Order: sequence, then C-alpha cells, then structure tokens
Amino acid sequence: MGGQNPYIKDQEARVKQKYTLTIIDEKGAEHVLEIDPAKVPYEDHGLPGSILDICMGHGIELDHACGGVCACSTCHVHVLEGLDACNETTEEEDDELEEAYDLKPNSRLGCQCVPDGTKNVRIRIPSWNRNLAREPHGADSMTTKKDA
Repeated sequence: MGGQNPYIKDQEARVKQKYTLTIIDEKGAEHVLEIDPAKVPYEDHGLPGSILDICMGHGIELDHACGGVCACSTCHVHVLEGLDACNETTEEEDDELEEAYDLKPNSRLGCQCVPDGTKNVRIRIPSWNRNLAREPHGADSMTTKKDA
C-alpha cells in the first residue's frame, strides 16, 4: 500500500523551487539534502514532494504504517525551521495528528507536509516514533538463522 489517499480533496501542494532540507533522523544523524523540483516525486509514498516522499527517495527511514495515505500518525515529524514554507494542514491531517504522541505546534505528518522551496526546512524524526513491529528496510537489516 502506498501513494495518496483519493478521499482527500486538496492534494495540490507542489515544490516550486530548489531548497535545502535538513533531516535529523531518529538516531540523531543529520542528512542535508538539496531538493530539486524537477526530480520530485521520488517514490510513491505520500504527497509528491512530501517529507515522506523525500525520505523514501533518499533511503532515510521514516515509519509510515498506512503507506503514506494520511490514515495514521506514524510518520509524525517536528518541523524545526521553515514551517511557514510548508503547505497548510488539511482537516484529515489534523484528525490524524490528534492521535500522535508528543504533539507540538510544529508537528506535521511526513506524508502530507510538502515544503514549497521558498525557505530551507529542517525537520526531526522523533526516536519514539519507530514502529517496533516493523523491520527496517535494506539488506543490512536482514539477518538469517546463522547470524542470530
């Protein structure tokens, strides 16, 4: 499952110009990405150009149990800088955010938050947001019975 929720009407947020997105991942590592609107979307998760779309396209783990269709709050992030350069929340996003742990004024769902490029953006993926029932993606996260 992935993509966009067809029941949410206003999904027209778009990246307008190049900008820098800094992502502080759940382990505290900082990823500085130059986002070019000509290369958006990267994957098929969340709105095109969303934080989730960018994370997936750059191999940065951001949980999204619903596949990025605004049906859960596992991709909850805190926008530390540049919140005013992001699209407005929809009623559907606000409803899902109400279920999120540690809700703050700068909380957004990564699948719905689309920076437009008018400012650089800095976000943090909280460490408590990890879905413990899901294994991380990637070959280095796989173990065999011999390894265990």
